[in-house]
Amino acid sequence: MNRCPITYDPCEESTYSEKGLKQLSSSLKTLAPLDFSAEELRTEAMLRASKMSIQGVQPKLSAILNIKDGRFEIVDKNGKYILKPQHHVFPELPQNEDLTMRLAASVGIEVPSHGLIYSKDNSLTYFIKRFDRKGHKDKVAVEDFAQLAGMSRDTKYNYSMEKLVQLIDDYCTFPAIEKAKLFKLVLFNFLIGNEDMHLKNYSVIVRNGKVELSPAYDLLNSTIVLKGDVEEIALTLKGKKSNLNRNILIDYFGKDRCGLTDKIVERTFDSVQKAIPSWFNLIEVSFFSEEMRDKYRNLLQKRIDILGFERSK
Repeated sequence: MNRCPITYDPCEESTYSEKGLKQLSSSLKTLAPLDFSAEELRTEAMLRASKMSIQGVQPKLSAILNIKDGRFEIVDKNGKYILKPQHHVFPELPQNEDLTMRLAASVGIEVPSHGLIYSKDNSLTYFIKRFDRKGHKDKVAVEDFAQLAGMSRDTKYNYSMEKLVQLIDDYCTFPAIEKAKLFKLVLFNFLIGNEDMHLKNYSVIVRNGKVELSPAYDLLNSTIVLKGDVEEIALTLKGKKSNLNRNILIDYFGKDRCGLTDKIVERTFDSVQKAIPSWFNLIEVSFFSEEMRDKYRNLLQKRIDILGFERSK
């Protein structure tokens, strides 16, 4: 029996489940493979890189969904989706990002619509819907924290989590709410081994007249990709990037720096605790190879032990 790469649900002999197709569009009846192989997608990404407003290590392509023809089409302008094919060096990044974003959603972290789709060579490509676009051409006001801090792509790691909290105080409409969201996101990223949350991976968005943290994006277990855990966080916390522990993350960052009450910290901790058992189930049914599943599970268990969570409760 097949499993839908968009929802992870069983879909008998079909490639995608009905629920997965409807996640893309209520009118979508079928979805054809991408017209490119993984290698061809990487080539297209390289050729079109100068036209993309979003850069990074992973190859990226802008796309629209042609509902009538049931296919994604690569475009240079006005794309509603970002596509990320398999990387030529780092293994299974699309599967990694999709799974990690799914784990984030399970604990109440807001993420855009996302999933995996097949290319013509049967390789998996990650898609995510852009939250900085609405309608046909309109843009939503979004700024990443590098812009807010006056930093560049080259200096996006030269900052601290303490100063990032100050940016939330300076720019967000209701800072206390956003700092609680940030605290949960930082806990999550530590647990799943995301050591690459630099300034450009945090953003604020203007919605309903409020400036708030944007939906989360670019979440993945970078530790198992980079084959080591020398660093555990991209921006220094209490002057450190490694050997983080419960006291630093919960007491120092959550309570002291974010100013969260004991009740909010406890509620956040409990919400993560309740989600953890489902994480191992999602890892098991993910589209990772067994080798990568093992690496993800082992890293997660190590971090669970450090912070005093339980695998099952």
